[in-house]
Amino acid sequence: MYVNTALQKMREGKPVFGYACHLGSPIAAEALARTGIDFLMIETQHGSWGHDSAIAAFMGITGGSAVPMARVPQNEYYLIGKLLDNGCMGIIVPMVDTAADAKKAADACRLPPKGNRSWGMGRARALGDDYLLWADEQVYMAVQIESGTAVENAEAIMATPGVDGCWIGPNDLGLSMGIHPRDIPTSDVHARALEKVKQACQNTGKILGLSCTGPEEAAQRAKDGYRFLTAGSDAQLLLGAAKAGMAVMGF
Repeated sequence: MYVNTALQKMREGKPVFGYACHLGSPIAAEALARTGIDFLMIETQHGSWGHDSAIAAFMGITGGSAVPMARVPQNEYYLIGKLLDNGCMGIIVPMVDTAADAKKAADACRLPPKGNRSWGMGRARALGDDYLLWADEQVYMAVQIESGTAVENAEAIMATPGVDGCWIGPNDLGLSMGIHPRDIPTSDVHARALEKVKQACQNTGKILGLSCTGPEEAAQRAKDGYRFLTAGSDAQLLLGAAKAGMAVMGF
């Protein structure tokens, strides 16, 4: 049986940290999977991934210690199922505004009788011939809270059976409330929205997550009770290292 070590740690109340992979490079994902990071999130909503390259990334990640996860482009049964069938061990679903949206996402991730995921697998068989017997227990299912409507419905969303946790999208959340991303750090309205989602997770016993600007914010948010944290992306890491090197060389 494949053990989702990131999910295991979160169930123990510990924070986990990951990087989002935007570049569409399975080789970059493979390298990052060997750094000791808890998970990698293949970004199929905004990143440069095709279906075949995402599968190649899952293969590369599985050879390291990180857990392969993915954000799907939308709350769609076929897209979720294809990623799961090919070895994705965590699904993040964007723009979940209501409990009905959350149920649709959770049902696509869970086999009957818990949900309506289709019985079958592709590359996931590499995780074990018994994959379909333990998949429901080991696949992490997170919904995105990224609108004012979702914040208002946060407790009902998080109480949905089959949902393990959330991953707050702070920029889209801010924009939905008329707050530009540059103003988020000083916005009391935005801070109160985060607190409302945090309380909803506490009330329902679900995992609180956040898309962070970098390792510094991720480390701080972990102290505040967040457990599922992205600390930047492959593109940020590459460009950050390149700019730092250019500064050393006098550019």
